[in-house]
Amino acid sequence: MPLMRYFVFVSSVLLALLFIADACLPKLPTAGKTATLPPGIHIYSDQKWPERIVYDTSTPILRPAPSAKPEAAGSAPPTIAVASAKLREALAELPPQPANPKTPQHKFAKKHAAKPVRLATRRSPFGWFGPTIW
Repeated sequence: MPLMRYFVFVSSVLLALLFIADACLPKLPTAGKTATLPPGIHIYSDQKWPERIVYDTSTPILRPAPSAKPEAAGSAPPTIAVASAKLREALAELPPQPANPKTPQHKFAKKHAAKPVRLATRRSPFGWFGPTIW
């Protein structure tokens, strides 16, 4: 394939030019390594930060004293009111109601998205050039 030959030829020419440039150009002096360490960088700020908060975990935790009456500490169970005979008779005279009363269902119309309107049509490709080539 001629494309492969082209890449091989161009890359070999560029590599040869690098070797020729390395041989012809003068070498840069190398920086000698010093034995001393560079000075440390110290940054000073005028901003004062708040002091550190220290939590003392060695002190015991204070707990409330238990109450003398256990009924007062816990809530009493709820009492169930007993219906009187008159109330039971009044409820018995009510007309029976179905187990699952039908609640009114609100039906809303579904909103359908409008079909998009094309303001311009796509141009057809011209020969080899166009948006479909890649």
